[in-house]
Order: sequence, then structure tokens, then C-alpha cells
Amino acid sequence: MKLNTNGNVYTFCYAAVMVIIVAFLLAFVASALKKTQDANVANDTKGQILTALGYDKAAINVADVYAEKVQDNVFAEGELKAFDGNFNTTYGSLIKNGELHVFTATTANGEQAYVIPVVGRGLWGGLWGYIAVNETKDKVLGTYFYHESETAGLGARISEKWFQDQFIGKPIFGEDGNVALTVVKAGAAQQENEVDGVTGATLTSNGVAAMVKDGLTAYKEFLSGAAAQCPNKEKCQGKCSSEEECASPCPADESESTDVEQ
Repeated sequence: MKLNTNGNVYTFCYAAVMVIIVAFLLAFVASALKKTQDANVANDTKGQILTALGYDKAAINVADVYAEKVQDNVFAEGELKAFDGNFNTTYGSLIKNGELHVFTATTANGEQAYVIPVVGRGLWGGLWGYIAVNETKDKVLGTYFYHESETAGLGARISEKWFQDQFIGKPIFGEDGNVALTVVKAGAAQQENEVDGVTGATLTSNGVAAMVKDGLTAYKEFLSGAAAQCPNKEKCQGKCSSEEECASPCPADESESTDVEQ
């Protein structure tokens, strides 16, 4: 029996087989590349953190600099504890569930800093960023902001250096002790804790303002409290008694240099 290649049955079967083959190939390629894709996303996220610290991620080996200069921690029960889980590339749900990540780091200028992840909502989609604060946790050392799908030339400009650099040196808190750092209408910034928004992108600018305020407020206990920030506390077996000691190698164990009585 000769196959009728002009019939509807043949056309339908041919199309179905091709769809199955293409779907299989796409699934195979996606699976094969997933590990590489995940590694690229993680490396890009680390680059964003380093950008907030003043590094040019395009001019450095991100993985090496991050490993040397940044430590991932979780703020819990009044102190920082080294985080030993898998590196996260998104923090919205973690913050919502009370898992507050804080990155202890050294800036490109050699200053000690803390980096806080923040998330929010813009005009068309999600916003996120990282805010680096100084060792005393009262001023901004640098920022990185990005968006999911803001308007090119308008809201998307929050990712540009000129906008992010406006935050450098700005105080975080107002006289009442609450987070006062904010974004206002373009050209309207007058107070020391105000930053000019993007012209023609009021809703996105408002989204950044809300993201900064809500994000830093979620970390208020860490930023304003007298908690012990010692990520090496456990590694040093409790020998760290100050931030200065935490920033240095673990104090020597005196028992190792003391002769044991026979």
C-alpha cells in the first residue's frame, strides 16, 4: 500500500513526530547546560555584590575576588553566623522568611564593609540590588541595582553608574532612628539622605525608594544594634572578643604554647 503523503493523516503524524523530536532535543540541551547556566548566574550575582563594593566586575576574575574578599553570613539571634549552605542568587523569599544574609567584605578601596541584599517592585517587574554599608553601619559605601523589565532609557536607568553612585556617602538613618535613605523626584533632592530619581520614571524611582527603605528596615536590628559581628567566632572557638580580633587571624591558643606538667 502506497503511503499518501498528501493526506491529512500523514501531515498530522509527521508534525507530531517532529514536535516530539524537537521537544526531546530542547529538553536534552537544557539539561546538559543547566550546570553551566547555574554557575553563570551565581558568578553574575557575585559580580553584582562586588560592584556594590566598588569593584569593576568586567576587569577582574569575579570568582577569585569574591572568594578572597567576601564572606556570606546569616544574621540570627543577634549575631552573624557564617553561612555554609549553597550560594543563593535570589533573596526575596529568604528575607520574607526571616533568613537575613549579610556579606562581610573588603571594598575596592580596602575598607571593611557589610553588603545587604534588597528586593522590590518596579513599574513592569521585579527590582533587586545590593547595598554596601560602612563598618559602623550608618552610611552607604556603594550600591548595585537592577531590574527585571523596566523601560529602556527611563526606569532601566537605575542600573546605570551615575544613579547608583548618588547613594555613596548617604546616611542610612534619620534623627528618629528609622531608615531615612530614600529616592525623590528628579532634581528635588535637598536633604542629605535623599537621592534624585530618574527623570520620566517616577514609578520605578518610587519602587527603588520603597525597596531601599523596606530592605534596610528588615535589617534594622543588625544595622543599629550592638550585636556581635564575628563570622569567625566559631572557627576561632570563641576566642574572638571584639570586631578587631574578628578581622584578624584567630588569636593563638595559649594552651598550645604552654608546657604541659608531667
